[in-house]
Amino acid sequence: QLELVESGGGLVQPGGSLRLSCTAPRFTLAYYGIGWFRQAPGKEREGVSCISSSADTIYLTDSVKGRFTVSRDNAKNTVYLQMTDLRPEDADVYYCAAPGSPHVVIRPNTCAPRTFLYWGQGTQVTVAS
Repeated sequence: QLELVESGGGLVQPGGSLRLSCTAPRFTLAYYGIGWFRQAPGKEREGVSCISSSADTIYLTDSVKGRFTVSRDNAKNTVYLQMTDLRPEDADVYYCAAPGSPHVVIRPNTCAPRTFLYWGQGTQVTVAS
């Protein structure tokens, strides 16, 4: 079982920034493409961003382009989601996820929940004045 741990959520005012982190205490994330997803109560989980293991493929959903960036530091075994210019509609629980195999290729059209097997517990992002 691949355990993922997200951190960095919190309360921020509109226009503010947060950086989410995703790490795996007992696995080497460097071999895995990683996805970031968000979900509001009663809604489907939405793909926000995906990054391949080597970071040569990056996907961002249209609503966050220009505001969010995804990156990874494999030496620190951590994947980041830098969020700037946050809006109230960005408020959700954010999850990072890994596929069931490091051989799963991350592409824009595979940045969807069905591609991923392992999920973190989520971190809450609240955007309010």
